[in-house]
Amino acid sequence: MNGSPDIIVPMKPIITAPNNVLTQEAKPVVAFDSELKRLIKDMKAALNATRNPKGVGLAAPQIGVPYRVFITKPKEDVVIRVFINPIVVKSSTTQTDGVPDRGNKLEGCLSIPTIWGYVKRAESVTLSYQDEHGEKHTEKFTGFLATIIQHETDHINGTLFTHRVLEQQGKFFQTGKDKDGKEVLEEIELK
Repeated sequence: MNGSPDIIVPMKPIITAPNNVLTQEAKPVVAFDSELKRLIKDMKAALNATRNPKGVGLAAPQIGVPYRVFITKPKEDVVIRVFINPIVVKSSTTQTDGVPDRGNKLEGCLSIPTIWGYVKRAESVTLSYQDEHGEKHTEKFTGFLATIIQHETDHINGTLFTHRVLEQQGKFFQTGKDKDGKEVLEEIELK
């Protein structure tokens, strides 16, 4: 050991609204190179660092990089999956009753902290995408993972979940504290 300190590379922060990168359509990935590997590494680090709430997905625009890449991690004990240039090729006509497998059924976003909303989405989606090596795949997803994929696909298309809540004439909620300091959800009145 030569005694030199380890170089610490700062993690890219998650971008929060309002920021133009979150509402613009992302560009396709054309080069599956070291820059893409670095982007995926940065995204994984950012997602793994999330707390309260713990993130389950992250799109490249959420760390300020306008490319069609997102990652998912629906449970703490699963490997992060990478989706590049994804296209929803088929959606079920049957919709969810809010977020599947969640108690309160509310959807949230790491780029819009403390805001939640009720969003109906397709129960299943078939996705065409590429992996980190550029190989093409087509796969059907259901349940919570299908919801995450639709949320993240919206991100790379420049659509935030709040747009979906408004389209569906749903309600918004904000994280707050009750008199005992316990976290609660309070409905937000839109004017």
